[in-house]
Amino acid sequence: MGKAKGAFRLTSLDAEAERLGLHATMALADARAMIPRLVVVEEDKAADAALLCAVADWCDCYTPLVALDGEDGLLLDISGCTHLFGGEAALGRDCLLRLKRQGFTLRAAIAGTARTAWGVARYGRGGIVPPGGESEALWPLPTAALGLEAARQHGLARMGLTHIADLETRPRAPLAARFGRDLLDRLDQAFGRLPQALSPRRPLPECMAERRFAEPLAHEAGIRSALTGLGESLAGMLEARGEGARLFEASFFRSDGAVRRLGIETGMPLRDPAAVDRLFALKLDALVDPLDPGFGFDLIRLSAGVTEPFAVDQGTLAASGKEEPDEAAAERALTEVADAIAARIGPDRVRRFLAQDSHDPERAALAVPALRHGELARLGFSPDWPAPSAAPERPLRLLSRPEPIEVLAEIPDGPPTRFRWRRVLHEVAKAEGPERIAAEWWATTGRIAPTRDYFRVEEPGGRRFWLYRDGLYGREAAHPPWFMHGLFA
Repeated sequence: MGKAKGAFRLTSLDAEAERLGLHATMALADARAMIPRLVVVEEDKAADAALLCAVADWCDCYTPLVALDGEDGLLLDISGCTHLFGGEAALGRDCLLRLKRQGFTLRAAIAGTARTAWGVARYGRGGIVPPGGESEALWPLPTAALGLEAARQHGLARMGLTHIADLETRPRAPLAARFGRDLLDRLDQAFGRLPQALSPRRPLPECMAERRFAEPLAHEAGIRSALTGLGESLAGMLEARGEGARLFEASFFRSDGAVRRLGIETGMPLRDPAAVDRLFALKLDALVDPLDPGFGFDLIRLSAGVTEPFAVDQGTLAASGKEEPDEAAAERALTEVADAIAARIGPDRVRRFLAQDSHDPERAALAVPALRHGELARLGFSPDWPAPSAAPERPLRLLSRPEPIEVLAEIPDGPPTRFRWRRVLHEVAKAEGPERIAAEWWATTGRIAPTRDYFRVEEPGGRRFWLYRDGLYGREAAHPPWFMHGLFA
């Protein structure tokens, strides 16, 4: 029961309560007056929604096209799937039997249109509507079987139109003028004259491979072996399509209805079954909540969610006859390392830098998830990095914030000869610079920041630092402050 219109009302009933004359939206006081010993439980919409989503996840074992239908129903598009279960009748029996074993009371219908199946399941006796049998199944049903709101049902009833047969035999133009075109659209959807879109709750995979087991599979070795075999099957499908996958998902359907999903992402298109198997092994080993088979898995599925064209690159050969490493090979090797780390700790925790079109040190690079680095670079979100030199001109990593330092220089606008940073005095053996960087006035609002003069300095022990003077001496500041911005490796 729940609170509605200022009173506690019944929201759901079991079969015994309906047999005794109770109905949904009935006031709780009236219901207790009829049945003093009525047992009621306060509704929990969040828990009900979570349970419905869990059942929808489990129904993925029949078809990936599963949509939520309100707060208490599901719509499954089983087109092209029934032969895997021995036909529509066998699939329906199997689904109903398994859900009843899980403690659910339900009614199901199979029909050629979603609107017909919905109406027959909720307002009819359920079952299978044969092709061409929509009229026989729908005509005796009330107009509510079209999913109409209460106001339109009441308006139709006042005109004596209480059943779908009454609507189907009336002229269409007056009905549309009085009750809206949507009424006729619902009729046409029910009888198959107008298509009805179904919105799956989960995105459809590009391709998938699955294996069902006569006896539930509970041993870890068997589970990993099945996953390896599915990887080989999926690799064959991807090869036939000339594609590789960037997102793989393994779904484990337990015999008690629970579903566990594990996903891995890759930085480049992948279809090598050994590599996919290795990444899933890393994922399984790193799980905080281990994969619990319970009484065993009835079904294991491996799907490719995101695919891209897979280009087979031919490596170059040096004059010596040995394979010569190139930039593409180095990029692939780095991507494989990032994939392996991401499989263990998560894709958003592994990052790479994208070069940016800016000379400002804070804006010269952007940290992005490593698995999206190649995609963003190919789309032109990153210019080329400067050509590498013998000694880097800037440190690879900067301090999170420049830290103030005390500097002694021979002349005010010259390089430092010594500096104090974090209470430690450093002597300067060599200094290079300045690298003068002016503020990007076109990207600045308000006051323009002072010009910076950067110096690369090295102490006698070999440690190298990146310092800057904040402001031009005599023009922007009388005594420009100095800051430490980074350290060279």
